[in-house]
Amino acid sequence: MFKIIKAFCRLLSNYASPFVIASAIVAFFVPVAFGWVHGNVSSIILGVIMLSMGLTISTDDIRNLMKQPLHILLGAVAQYTIMPFVAFGLTKVFGLDPYLAVGIILVGCCPGGVSSNVMSFLAHGDVTYSVSMTMVSTLLAPIMTPLLVLWLADTSIDVNAKGMFLNILYVTIAPITIGFLCNYFLGKRAVFKEIQSNMPAVSVIGLMMIVGGVVVTVRPQLFANGLSLIFLVLAVVFCHNALGYVLGYGVGRLFKFNTAKKRTIAIEVGVQNAGMATVLAMAFFANPENVAKNPAAVLCMVPCALSCAYHSISGTVLANIFAWRDKRRESCDNKKI
Repeated sequence: MFKIIKAFCRLLSNYASPFVIASAIVAFFVPVAFGWVHGNVSSIILGVIMLSMGLTISTDDIRNLMKQPLHILLGAVAQYTIMPFVAFGLTKVFGLDPYLAVGIILVGCCPGGVSSNVMSFLAHGDVTYSVSMTMVSTLLAPIMTPLLVLWLADTSIDVNAKGMFLNILYVTIAPITIGFLCNYFLGKRAVFKEIQSNMPAVSVIGLMMIVGGVVVTVRPQLFANGLSLIFLVLAVVFCHNALGYVLGYGVGRLFKFNTAKKRTIAIEVGVQNAGMATVLAMAFFANPENVAKNPAAVLCMVPCALSCAYHSISGTVLANIFAWRDKRRESCDNKKI
C-alpha cells in the first residue's frame, strides 16, 4: 500500500500541470466536486502548501543564503520590480477591467512559486540559489505584496493592505516557520525523510483544490463572457510570464551570473506563487460582501487561476528546453572529440 502511495506521489510531482488543468476541467463541468473550496478553506490549503515548503528548508539552506547576500538581494529586487510593473503595464496595454487588472497585479506582486525550485533543478540551474530566492521573496511577501498592490491597483478598488499583511503572515510565514522547525528537530529521522519526499505531491494536490475552487466561483462569469474572456486573460498571462523569464534572464546577464544562475533567476522571476494570489483575491476582492455589491469582483480570480496552471506548464517547458540545449551541446562536443 505504501509503495502505491509513493508511486502516486511521484506521478503527481512529475505531471503537476496536467493534474492542475484536469482539476479546472472537472470543476467547470462538475462544480459540486470543488464547491467546498472557498474562504477559510482556501487559506488553510495554502497554509498546508507553505508548510510543505518549510519542511524542505534546512539549516544548510540558511547558511547558503548568508554566503551570497548580493545575488540574493539582486534576485529579490528583480522579483518585486519586474513582475509587478510588467503586470501594471499589461493592464494598460490590454485595457483590462479594474478587477481583471487587480488579478494580474496580485500575481505579479506575489513571491516566487514553490515549484520553481523543481524547475530550476530540471533546467540544470543553481538549486541552492533558487531555494534561497524563493525563501527570501516569501519572507518579504507580508510587506511587499500588500504595499505594491495598494500602490498599483485601481484607486476605485478598496485594498485592505493591513488585512493582506496579516493574512500572508498567518498562511505563509507561520507554516513555513513551523515546517523549518520540524525539519530542524526531526530531519534526521527516516520517517520524516519519507514525509519530506512526498511534499511536492502535497503541494500539487493543494494547488488542484485551489484552482478547482476558483473555477467554481468564476464559472457564472465564464458562461456570461464566453471564450473571449479566457483568451484575453490567457494573452495577458502569457505576456506577463514570458516577459518575466526574458527580463529575469537579462538581469542575470547584466550582472554576469554564470549560466546556472541566469537560468535560475529567469525561472524564479517568471514563475509566481499564483496559489497565494488566488487565495488573496478570494479573501480580499472576491469575498461575498464585495461580490454582493459588484458581481464582476469575481473576475479578479480568473488571472490568478489561469496563472496557476500556465506558470506550471511554461516553467516545466522552459526547464526542459534548457536541459535539451545542454544535451545537444554535450553531443556536439563528443562528436568533435
